[in-house]
Amino acid sequence: MKLHVKKGDMVQVIAGDDKGKIAKVLKVIPEKNRAIVEGVNVNKKHTKPNAKNTQGGIVDVEAPIHISNLMVVEGKTPTRVGRRIDEKTGKLVRYSKKSGEEIK
Repeated sequence: MKLHVKKGDMVQVIAGDDKGKIAKVLKVIPEKNRAIVEGVNVNKKHTKPNAKNTQGGIVDVEAPIHISNLMVVEGKTPTRVGRRIDEKTGKLVRYSKKSGEEIK
């Protein structure tokens, strides 16, 4: 199944505690239809001391959020995403339903 969000996209959260936030997608988990978004759905995690964090303690970690709660932002406005075949290359590309322009 194709998803409307990809790693590196700017998205707006449209539901949940972080509604209205605009941030970058760090990772997409297609098996679970979830994505990890920078600074969104942040939880506290207790960690033991290790090589990365010699002190240990409580660390803020972004938890996955369902992709149905995300909307791709093109320019400054959120938009729905469609797919069409590009005339030049013949490949499937994503485009903005609002402006009709291709999403990179």
